[in-house]
Formats: sequence, C-alpha cells, structure tokens
Amino acid sequence: MPGLEDLYREIILDHYKNPRNRGHLDAPAVSAKGHNPLCGDEIEVFVLVEDGRVADVRISGQGCSISQSSASMMSAAIKGKTVEEVRALVSRFRHMMSIEEEGPAPDTTVALGDLEALQGVVKFPVRIKCAVLAWNTLTEALSNT
Repeated sequence: MPGLEDLYREIILDHYKNPRNRGHLDAPAVSAKGHNPLCGDEIEVFVLVEDGRVADVRISGQGCSISQSSASMMSAAIKGKTVEEVRALVSRFRHMMSIEEEGPAPDTTVALGDLEALQGVVKFPVRIKCAVLAWNTLTEALSNT
C-alpha cells in the first residue's frame, strides 16, 4: 500500500508530465516573468482578472520538476478565486515552505489541497526557490492589477 510520500510524489509527477493551464493569454491579462538563476528555471504567469476574480490563468516556461509542478498546481488552485483569496493562498503556501513574511501570520485555515504534496521540499532548502518561483511571479503579476 503506497504511503503519503508516494502519493505526494505521484501528484508532483502528474503535474510535471501533464501540466495544467499551459500557454499564454492576450491582453487584458497581467503577466510577469520569473527566473531562478541557481538552476535555470523560468516561469511566465498570465492572469486574467475580471470583477476581482481570477477568470483565467496560463503558465509558460521551463525548469525542474518541482518548479513546473508547483506552477501547474498553483494555476489549478487559483482559478476562480478572488484576488484576495489568491493572496491568502500565496501567503499560506509561502508559510508552508517555511518562508517568513512581514505582517500578520497567514490564515492556516486556507486549504492547500494538492499543494501539500510540495511540503516535502522544505527538507531540501536549495529546492524551496524552485517551488516558490511561480508563486513569487504570480504575486508580481497581481501587483499590476
């Protein structure tokens, strides 16, 4: 019987092999590019916000399985959420990845769902930047809304 770690590994590999929401969005979407020079990961995030809600999101780029899986999971998790809900999810994810942020502690009742599969990355500090690259890029894109 597979353990939780095996299940998490399967989720990560599924998102890597079958990425969700790949491609580009045209205007009026906001976008941002992110790059991790340590390992060469590149991400571009396109977000279409309508009435304060993420109506659509697309991800492009290349990189390791952690960065690309994280981007795919993120894109699936934010679609349909309000910008405020997305910011809360970003804060919660960053907290799970052991990244300290200024301001109040994140709302730990924000459900992470499949994103919890990435919590094992914290055992490998050099890979944390891979996991949060898409999230940092998303934050930058949303700062343009």
